[in-house]
Amino acid sequence: MAKAQDSAGELIAGRYRLLDVALREEGREIWHGDDTAFGRPVVLTRSRVAEHRGEESREPAADRILRAAEILGPACPGLVAAVLDVVEEPGSVWTVTERPPGEPLTELLLRGPVAPVRAARIGLGVLDVLTAAHHEGILHGELGPSQVWADEQDTVTVTGIGLTAATDATRVTAPSYASPEQARGEGGAPAADLWALGAIMYALVEGRPAVRDRGQTEATLRAVDRLPVRAPRSAGPLAPAVLGLLRWDPVERVPEPVVREALTRILRQNLEESTPPEPLPDLLDPTGNLRDGGPDEERPARTRGGLPVGRPVLLGGVLAVTVVAVAVFASMGGPRGGDNASASGSAPSRTASRTPSTAPTAAGSRPGRTPTASSEPSPSPSPTAGSTLPAGFSVYRAAQGFSVALPLGWKPVETQSSDDLAYRVTFGASGDPRTLAVTYSTQLGPDPVAVWSALEPSLRAVSTGYERVGDIQPVTYRGMKGADMEWYSVSRGVRVRTLGRGFLLGGHRGFSLRWTTPADDWDTTANRQALNAFLNSFRPNAK
Repeated sequence: MAKAQDSAGELIAGRYRLLDVALREEGREIWHGDDTAFGRPVVLTRSRVAEHRGEESREPAADRILRAAEILGPACPGLVAAVLDVVEEPGSVWTVTERPPGEPLTELLLRGPVAPVRAARIGLGVLDVLTAAHHEGILHGELGPSQVWADEQDTVTVTGIGLTAATDATRVTAPSYASPEQARGEGGAPAADLWALGAIMYALVEGRPAVRDRGQTEATLRAVDRLPVRAPRSAGPLAPAVLGLLRWDPVERVPEPVVREALTRILRQNLEESTPPEPLPDLLDPTGNLRDGGPDEERPARTRGGLPVGRPVLLGGVLAVTVVAVAVFASMGGPRGGDNASASGSAPSRTASRTPSTAPTAAGSRPGRTPTASSEPSPSPSPTAGSTLPAGFSVYRAAQGFSVALPLGWKPVETQSSDDLAYRVTFGASGDPRTLAVTYSTQLGPDPVAVWSALEPSLRAVSTGYERVGDIQPVTYRGMKGADMEWYSVSRGVRVRTLGRGFLLGGHRGFSLRWTTPADDWDTTANRQALNAFLNSFRPNAK
């Protein structure tokens, strides 16, 4: 291969033009460049490698790096930079990738520390890549801020995977982010990547590395191995996770599932405190009854699993907070264990279908939506005083003031409340993978659709396999303004589907109903009957 150059305007391999240096650090240079063959922007990373490699490392670096990229591309789509080419020369290797969206964390760090929530969001994205890589038996081994790019929504792209597989060196770049065992020359393992993740999050919240660069690689590596890590001062709720990852003994470092749970919990809690309230027309008269339509008025229905974002965000917030908190509850061993990804609070045992379908309607229909034909029975009329509930259902009157029809045997499995009178009650039954979450919020904005839209990035961040079904739909529910949002996610390896219905009461108050069930069961008669019963029977009694 042609010898690579390191000055602007030169061509690498006769094709990739170097434009300007994005970063120079110990053992690594990163250049913005141009692919002259296709006229597209690229990033070229020149990394130092060991001059001599052992028998097991004689395979060309290009082959190893490209193989790692081919494996991880499908495993975590969009989160690993696509490798276009690898150019080797004595003592170094150029990796040519598509330019990731956003900027490397090294540029972000130049502007100072970031909030712990943002660091957790970025960290969770990196963890997704590391988990996928480790599952495939691939180590990063060189992880540092220059290898992680983040866009405005903090969506992460990781570069540099496969480099250490092409050399005998345990760490050839960014020594400040090396693990102690790498610093001692003992080789890499998944625990070394987790140390680097902790070091990156430490640097994000503190504005400096946990171990400062000493100017020479050997001096920095000695400091990594010998000096204790000072507890971060600005990490807030992120501190336990960071310090758990930065334990000197790799055996004592917190494992990936525990890190994921901790980061997800931070993001979930943040969902409960965002979105400032906006003026909202009061839909309640002085006696607390609804204006222009009583509680028995029928309107459209649909509930997607709302995330538990209790107060500031209606619909989205309420729903989001609900889902999120349920997932946390599940991950801690609650009776309805869902993982952090789905926020569903359930762990169905079979694979769910990916085929979208129209959810059953109740209490009316959504404007502009025509239900698909179905052999399922049409929803029964909204139950009014004295009406008959579906067989196997009974009315549950919550101490918080609302009522809803539930399947026999269902009861609250989790209840949470806050000082501003917001609360969330999640219902279910042992052995039943489905859940219904009811959230009451007291600090909501006036546009439910906009609230859902603002919430979706957070939903995506805390959900594995998140995929929205259709558009966010405005609805009128019992004379109240609301919106529905529906999505898929994955809970403990099983695809689930969630429908969230949020609606406004007035005075910044509102409810959300979230229904989550295995996606395979979404179109069953039992699912439709349960959803219709919830929506037709729910009676709010806001405080």
